[in-house]
Amino acid sequence: MPPRARSAWTKTLGLLALILLGALAAGLLIGQAWPVLTAAALGVVAWHYWRLRRVLLRLTSRQRIPPADGNGVWNELDRLLHRSQDDTRSRKRRLVEMLRAYRAAAAALPDAVIVLERNSQRVQWFNEASSGLLGLQYPGDLGASLGDRLRPLPIAHWLASGRHAEPLLDVPSPLDPAMRLSMRLIPYSEELWLLVARDVSKIMHLEQVRRDFVANVSHELRTPLTVVHGYLDMLDPTEQPEWAPILEEMRRQSQRMTQLVEDLLTLSRLEAQDTISDESVGMGSMLATLKREAEALSQGRHTVTIDDRAALDLWGSTRELHSAFSNLVANAVRYTPAGGSIVIRFARADGGVALSVTDSGYGIPAAHLPRITERFYRVSTSRSRELGGTGLGLAIVKHVLQLHQARLEIESEVGRGSTFTCHFSADRAHPRDGDNIGAGRERTHKQSIG
Repeated sequence: MPPRARSAWTKTLGLLALILLGALAAGLLIGQAWPVLTAAALGVVAWHYWRLRRVLLRLTSRQRIPPADGNGVWNELDRLLHRSQDDTRSRKRRLVEMLRAYRAAAAALPDAVIVLERNSQRVQWFNEASSGLLGLQYPGDLGASLGDRLRPLPIAHWLASGRHAEPLLDVPSPLDPAMRLSMRLIPYSEELWLLVARDVSKIMHLEQVRRDFVANVSHELRTPLTVVHGYLDMLDPTEQPEWAPILEEMRRQSQRMTQLVEDLLTLSRLEAQDTISDESVGMGSMLATLKREAEALSQGRHTVTIDDRAALDLWGSTRELHSAFSNLVANAVRYTPAGGSIVIRFARADGGVALSVTDSGYGIPAAHLPRITERFYRVSTSRSRELGGTGLGLAIVKHVLQLHQARLEIESEVGRGSTFTCHFSADRAHPRDGDNIGAGRERTHKQSIG
């Protein structure tokens, strides 16, 4: 107990004892001790009840009642209640000011911000930008179901996904189909969700301009590169032996430029595609082709192993899948020193099927793995240039797998090699009609070349 409260309590008890002793003495003087003492006690109780009534009035009153002067316990209680009420009012004012500031900040955002109930998906609050981007109107749409309000956008199923909802990166606005939106659902409590929608029309336009520019420039570079190749082939290094190293370097760099242009055109074509043809991709012959390509690129410097355990084929585009798989195999050969090993494995995994390429090469530091599939991203610029990489191979792999609703998983350790795994869902696989590698050959086999 604080000293001031203890002092007030002591004074109150002392005053009570003094009143009772005075009443007892007065009663003894007049010969009516007990009646006088009882009357004094009832008076003390009545006074305390009167002070208790003042406390109740203070607690229930909406007005600020200043505490009465005095040093008794009731005066101290009045003072403490007054201080507590002042503190509560101050905290309430600060909370209201913070709430107003947060609402003003949310209202000023250029992005649409909507607060939703988790179970009913009903709108609890939205800012001004929600009207311009999504067409919500205040106050009519408060309490309305967001899925019904944003029709014809098919987002009811997306909202039902809750915490597992992936961001929608390119959806048309209900107000204007030409306006493109990205939408993200953020669960921030057990009962409420936050939906954030952003206008990405300019970003999508700039991205399309970039794609068109890259595609057009790459296409236009084909003709001059063809001319350069033609003239280089006409030059005979035996006629001018001192030109032989120069001509060889020119051929090597022109071939590298040609490969870069072809990769850019491939990537532009993949980015422009929304769907692919679902044809049966014979994985037996695909694995045999990958093995031959690895042998040709390796030229006997590596041990290449094929491990076909799945006995399944895939639904998809043979051309695109071959492009992705051959990029993984080419990278494995390029970034594995002579004498290393490369394993191409096709097996069932995670309820579906997976093709993996494992090498014993240099490995990739963990810090680079999140960005390794970005276009032109290089772990080691000098090594990539030395080995002839374009920096687009893994970007091509990522886009091909996205078109097949598949994913790329990368595991790597510096100095011990890497494993690139393409995971396909079960509906992408189907039983193999026949053994595409060779009749009578086992489904699981391993072959090595030196």
